[in-house]
Amino acid sequence: MLRILLLSHSFNSLTQRLFCELNERGHEVSIELDIADSVSEEAVELFRPDLIVAPFLKRAVPESIWSRQVCLIVHPGIVGDRGPSALDWAIQRGEPVWGVTVLQAEADMDAGPVWANVTFPLRPRKKSTLYRNEVTEAAVVAVLQALEHFCGGHFTPTRPTEDAPGRWQPPMCAGDRRIDWHSLTTAEVLAHVRAADGFPGVPDQIFGETCRLFDAWPETTLHGRPGEWLARRETALCRATVDGAVWIGHIKLPDRVKLPATEALPASLDLPEAPLSGWWRAAQPTWQDIAYHEADGVGFLAFEFYNGAMSTHQCQRLTEAFRWAASRPTRVIVLLGGEDFWSNGIHLNVIENAVSAADESWANINAIDDLAEAILRCESHLTVAALQGNAGAGGAFLARAADLVWARAGILLNPHYKNMGNLYGSEFWTYLLPRRVGMEGARAILRHRLPMTAGEAVRIGFYDTCLPGDAPEFCAETVKRAAALAADTDFAARLHAKRERRRADEAAKPLAQYREEELAEMRRNFYGFDPSYHVARHHFTAKSPHSWTPRHLARHR
Repeated sequence: MLRILLLSHSFNSLTQRLFCELNERGHEVSIELDIADSVSEEAVELFRPDLIVAPFLKRAVPESIWSRQVCLIVHPGIVGDRGPSALDWAIQRGEPVWGVTVLQAEADMDAGPVWANVTFPLRPRKKSTLYRNEVTEAAVVAVLQALEHFCGGHFTPTRPTEDAPGRWQPPMCAGDRRIDWHSLTTAEVLAHVRAADGFPGVPDQIFGETCRLFDAWPETTLHGRPGEWLARRETALCRATVDGAVWIGHIKLPDRVKLPATEALPASLDLPEAPLSGWWRAAQPTWQDIAYHEADGVGFLAFEFYNGAMSTHQCQRLTEAFRWAASRPTRVIVLLGGEDFWSNGIHLNVIENAVSAADESWANINAIDDLAEAILRCESHLTVAALQGNAGAGGAFLARAADLVWARAGILLNPHYKNMGNLYGSEFWTYLLPRRVGMEGARAILRHRLPMTAGEAVRIGFYDTCLPGDAPEFCAETVKRAAALAADTDFAARLHAKRERRRADEAAKPLAQYREEELAEMRRNFYGFDPSYHVARHHFTAKSPHSWTPRHLARHR
């Protein structure tokens, strides 16, 4: 087993996944955030790793480190590709195949000898989705291959030859990303926004405001003059292209946090509303954050909330949709969440933008508690939380409100609140966790403050089932299992047992009491003398650079 130092710009999704995978294989892993050369040098001296792996960097590894021991860089590009905008260029150009290359750090960035590489089909999806899925999966495989080569002692990494498929690509600048609305098609506009999603966004001008665009979706039924703003729907705005239109879900103004489009630009509320008819999944491609469909006695409720954040209004709408789904003549309700995230709990950016962050925090936590309570009190159906994407904070506990939780292998869970200024947390965790893992187990989960895989969540009893495969395979298996659950000859008995268990639990201690006790602690977080939550939220939403590596990550410290 190896002592491995992960050197990373931040503890992002890829770094978290590698941390979990390496730990599960018995390696001793510590993390140092790349803050300064001297800090990284100190980390190497303190930990004395056998190997350094850099999953996510924004600058070169100092020579003082790579010249003394092997340092492997995880590059999100095919063999021969070089430059900091590898994935951005691939998405915007519509490359059919892309990959991840693990190479050795040297003086020239991304030019070192190759230890491993993995390729994959490049779907037409936003950069953040591809990064959390295809890139992460390929990176895990490539890093594990590189570790085998390193431990074997007989492998000699080779430099890319002149006929390698990749090439040097310059940093993608604002001019490369800018959209000419009078000449680009819907597909081209989508490629531009998707290539910039997450960061840095596409530069644009809207209603006289300089801004950056994120979160684009195709529209086929609305049309207008190219560049014309056509309509709004809930929090998204629709804009015409030369052959159709796109929805823009999120916008960032200078020196402001990224927000749902209508909230970022209040002037957009003058646009005509283009509502959908109820919660049913639309037949044509469009922007739809909550979508419902049925099959074989099962109602499937998907909610595609950007980055998994759920605002007060989104929680209220999802609660309304869930209650409507519970009125349908089905037996099982599957809460599908979104492709990238099931839920990450309350919407910190909307809270940060509010006139009173404390008041909006209070409204948001009550709204998500209303949703959790609606799921817990549902006696007409068996409920399943099917996590095809990651979940964190309150979202990880909200999922547990369902009767069954099925999670896809490969997703990451962060079931804790403490990293956000020592938040106490709600979503009925004081009721849901102890009955699954015991009180000490519940405390251990909340104290852990580190990511957890779906497999680990099932092993400790927090979730019920871990299903292998990518997102499409997971969804297909979910449909199959949910249909079997609905058709089970013991369904009536299972539903009766659920009702009796809920009534017994209510008699022992009402849900209202759990909620009141949790919210009393949350009120202190929001309105009390200790500003830790507000300070942590501000730094999180402002994406403030790290000043040090948290001690629960840097085991060498």
